[in-house]
Amino acid sequence: MAFGRLERPQGSQPMSEINMTPLIDVMLVLLVIFMLTAPLMTSRLKLDLPKADAPASTKAVPDTLAIALSADGKTYLADAEVTPEALAQQATQQGKQKPDTEVQLRADRAVPYGRVAELIGVLQKAGLNRIAFVTETGEPEAETAPAPSR
Repeated sequence: MAFGRLERPQGSQPMSEINMTPLIDVMLVLLVIFMLTAPLMTSRLKLDLPKADAPASTKAVPDTLAIALSADGKTYLADAEVTPEALAQQATQQGKQKPDTEVQLRADRAVPYGRVAELIGVLQKAGLNRIAFVTETGEPEAETAPAPSR
């Protein structure tokens, strides 16, 4: 009679280390997604904003109205094109409901000053007196005057 071994065969041992490859793959995919979507979240409207050497505001403003003036003369309210009459109506309605609303005005460099002044007049007539000009941060570009000839 033959007797077999009394020992049981060894099963597979539990893995004592974590496989990092799937974690790294997921993190790289998330990084790429955030890198692609972050520039799109700032603004859809392309404006060439003037630069100002001023710190960014850290105050929390509860109600804002975002208005943009593009170089081609169009007016945008929250990135949607509006007519001047519709903008005046919306501003009047906002001024009656919440007169402490801050208007954040983004105007392209090429927009004439007269157009900006007209818009400010419409906003003030509607009862909105808190107007903030949105600029790009950084050093303002120095206007170079021609050198005097000798």
